Amino acid sequence: MQPIAVLGPDAGSLATRLTDRLDGRVVRIDSVDDVDPGREDDSDGDGSAGDDSDGDDSNAAVTVRFTADGDWAAAGEGADLTTLLDRFAPAYDYAILTGETRLRVPTVLLGDAGDAGDADADRDPTTVPGDVIATASSSDALDVGELLGALESAEPWITLEELIDRAKADPAADRSGAIASFTGRVRAKDAPDDDRTQQLAFEAYEGVAADRMDTIADELEERDGVFRVLMHHRTGVIPDGEDIVFVVVLAGHREEAFRTVADGIDRLKEEVPIFKKETTESEQFWVHER
Repeated sequence: MQPIAVLGPDAGSLATRLTDRLDGRVVRIDSVDDVDPGREDDSDGDGSAGDDSDGDDSNAAVTVRFTADGDWAAAGEGADLTTLLDRFAPAYDYAILTGETRLRVPTVLLGDAGDAGDADADRDPTTVPGDVIATASSSDALDVGELLGALESAEPWITLEELIDRAKADPAADRSGAIASFTGRVRAKDAPDDDRTQQLAFEAYEGVAADRMDTIADELEERDGVFRVLMHHRTGVIPDGEDIVFVVVLAGHREEAFRTVADGIDRLKEEVPIFKKETTESEQFWVHER
């Protein structure tokens, strides 16, 4: 799934224009300040993914709109954006996010800096976590066609479920008796008395990191009985408890699968230029400088 964040006073208008132009299934997630948790509209009756009645999300108020399948919408408290993107990624091609987000996703900034009364006036490309792919004074001043072109080269949102689905769809899957996976997460503490790690921020050496992961995967796939190796490392700010990195191996037997997953994550950590900044309750530091 390809996410895009739209920030600024005219974000809703641009989100609507994007929805009309995007080719594929689109989910729109609007972060808002005042949402009634009890308000839901299941107008096409499918009762599907946006209903947060299962209570597994926290920390935000959002409205979710499933624009590709009619006017179904849901609103509620407690929708963590990472959780929502992970939930919708297998089924949707695009996610449009409006409102503040800490996620490092392609971002559009709207509004003129310095406008009186504009809460977003001090925002600029250096103050948002995502890569800014377009700026404009308003939605109408932006060429949506050019924006969609810039979005084509942006980094997609990858989930473990998606990587496993790719492995299962591989032509060699008929000869596979095992799929093994590794998920790396942000660990809050090494020991009970440690300062709590609040978040990690990851920066990849652009282009080089992706190429190096591809090379590692190709080399591991040369092993007997290993048919497919898939890797993905998220970048940007990731709070404690959330997923960082995935390795998935499709193999003939469990022995090759387990061994290759272990070697894959070890080589990724040793050889791929991804830099980590840790924020604890008491300090912030680049891990490689320690």
